[in-house]
Amino acid sequence: MTDSACPAAIRRALAAHTTMTLAYADEDGPQAAAVLYAVADGPLLYFVTSATTRHGRALAGGGPGGARVAFTAQRDGQEWSTLTGLQGRGRCRPLGDAERAAGWRAYLARFPFVAESERLRGALERTTLWELRPDWLRLIDNGQGFGHKEEWHRPAAHSG
Repeated sequence: MTDSACPAAIRRALAAHTTMTLAYADEDGPQAAAVLYAVADGPLLYFVTSATTRHGRALAGGGPGGARVAFTAQRDGQEWSTLTGLQGRGRCRPLGDAERAAGWRAYLARFPFVAESERLRGALERTTLWELRPDWLRLIDNGQGFGHKEEWHRPAAHSG
């Protein structure tokens, strides 16, 4: 599927999960890290991680368009016949002060326990907030038949 609207099934799958495995490459080669994420319209994904971690340094070095990344999201412990999950690719960038408020609202809406803990909220507010702008998403849903997939591509004019 290549129209501008991300299919409802993919949006639901993004909303159904909270953790993604983010894959990137740096001077030492490929690596992956699990991060909690919030989703907003677009779709856009927001996550918090320090710019001093290995993945934070790799993402920060991605240049003006953002670092190219791949990611997956799925629930653990699924049966193969009903396995569902997401695969994606996109660009990742740190948000500046002007953009941070919208991403932070999405993150707090997804993880209200952050706002309820003064210590946690304070720590995360001092940490880099990242935006992942997917340009390709694939939903795998074996519940609809083995290997069933639905794809979405961000239109080129909006890929950033």
